[in-house]
Amino acid sequence: MKKEKILVVEDEAKILEVVTSLMEKQGYEVYQAEEGKQGLEIFNNNEISLIILDLMLPDISGEEICMKIREKSRVPIIMLTAKIDEANLLRGLDIGADDYITKPFSLMELVARVKVILRRSSDELKPLYKYNSFQNGDLYIDVESNIIKKKNELLNLTQSEWKILLSLIKYPNKVFTRDELVTIALGSEFDGYNRTIDSHIKNLRQKIEDNPKSPSYIITVFGKGYKFGGE
Repeated sequence: MKKEKILVVEDEAKILEVVTSLMEKQGYEVYQAEEGKQGLEIFNNNEISLIILDLMLPDISGEEICMKIREKSRVPIIMLTAKIDEANLLRGLDIGADDYITKPFSLMELVARVKVILRRSSDELKPLYKYNSFQNGDLYIDVESNIIKKKNELLNLTQSEWKILLSLIKYPNKVFTRDELVTIALGSEFDGYNRTIDSHIKNLRQKIEDNPKSPSYIITVFGKGYKFGGE
């Protein structure tokens, strides 16, 4: 069976070695980078399954790396951060991280988060149809090829955004609560703020809506959650 490849970008040598050893014991193939530019080069030249990314790096920040990767890939990203306030954590989700873990962290917690996200990214959550077109072609989704276009322009969604959108499309009349979308997008083992789902919804609306403040696809049902409104 082909090993899943994990890229660890961390400038603290001790943490880098410990995390690498831990992931290798779990059966993953691990790539190491102590600087951001090195991490981007490794990512661009290998089929990486998941990235563990430190925010504080000597050359370029983890936020900048995350944004560069999100320009072309939905690869899952777990951020390692010493910033523990909610605003900074939500900022990481805003720019495309799938999850975060604060330093100092439990190694077993990191393993659990990695397994949840990799399992989630490989789970099939497909709508009834292979091709989905809405509002006379305004939004087009090819589920099997992982392609989404807005006005014929290719979009890049994170894994969490992709799973949220596919869930909403699959059950267009269902109102999803935040907790349900957290389970779908972040995994049942996620232990954090369920309001992080609002950040993912906000980012998704920025990408697929003509007017994110007056959405026609992802509709807020006040006091309940969200539903899909495309036709």
